[in-house]
Amino acid sequence: MRTETIFRALADPTRLRILRLLGSMELAVGEVAQVLGQSQPRVSRHIGILCDAGLAERRREGSWTFVRGCTAPAEGSSLCGSVARLLADAEGEDPAFAEACDADRRKLAEIRNHREAEAQAYFARHADDWDELRRLHSSDQAIEDAMARALGNAPLGRLLDIGTGTGRMAELFAERTEHIVALDKSLAMLRVARAKLQHLPAERVELVQGDFASLPFAPESFDTVLFHQVLHFAQAPGAALAEAARVTRPGGRIAIADFAAHQREELRDRHAHARLGFEDGQMDGLLAEAGFDPAAPIALEDGELVVKIWIARRSNQKRRAAS
Repeated sequence: MRTETIFRALADPTRLRILRLLGSMELAVGEVAQVLGQSQPRVSRHIGILCDAGLAERRREGSWTFVRGCTAPAEGSSLCGSVARLLADAEGEDPAFAEACDADRRKLAEIRNHREAEAQAYFARHADDWDELRRLHSSDQAIEDAMARALGNAPLGRLLDIGTGTGRMAELFAERTEHIVALDKSLAMLRVARAKLQHLPAERVELVQGDFASLPFAPESFDTVLFHQVLHFAQAPGAALAEAARVTRPGGRIAIADFAAHQREELRDRHAHARLGFEDGQMDGLLAEAGFDPAAPIALEDGELVVKIWIARRSNQKRRAAS
């Protein structure tokens, strides 16, 4: 009986803490183990019990396993959402449980801040040769041509280039835009982009320091949003896409160029990749959840790693609130 399995899964304080962590984002099993201060095999067993009960979902990515809270009621039941609401209420009513959950979230923030600091240090070290590093993975010219074809000949309106890097995408599409904002978290990368874009009219190009997890723009500010070889750096790609959706006008488009799912583990350490590419179904789900209507992806197989281009249009309907 599934109900009995769910209640058995909830009969452990560690699993309750795991579910609260998963309530906000997808996490690597190793991250959960670090937060809880327990061995990864032990945490994996807890996660296995939650998955068997339909309260969590696992996804393999190379040698890492990611886990998230259940995204849809199983077998037409609302039990999954009810459990999430029950735990949120419990945190409000039980001071000891609330203290444990709050400590877990602080520990997770520390882990992620450390990883982001390492990634930013990497960007700063390689700012001057970033284009060369990109060419090691795929053909820049092929990607640029494919992006241009996928976006068609229509004007791009106000365009946001998220993670602009050297500013190449901003330069490529500048003539087709009403105004372009090139955003990057790294000041070193923005210095490179500023040098590359200095020949463009200053009134049409704006360089902004910012994070794709918290874009410094008002809702519905842009007609087109670009992620060029950026999303694999996101610890939480769904959150980055949700932010992109927030600043995209209804009917506006998002264009993502990134790696297809691969097994090159060394890219995590050597090049600060948080994700080893994306499967089509995974990307479609992330886009749909953010409020985009995805089109069929385009594959470029002329590089060492396959590059995919995903185009999606912002739905005219508001996102359904999460339960």
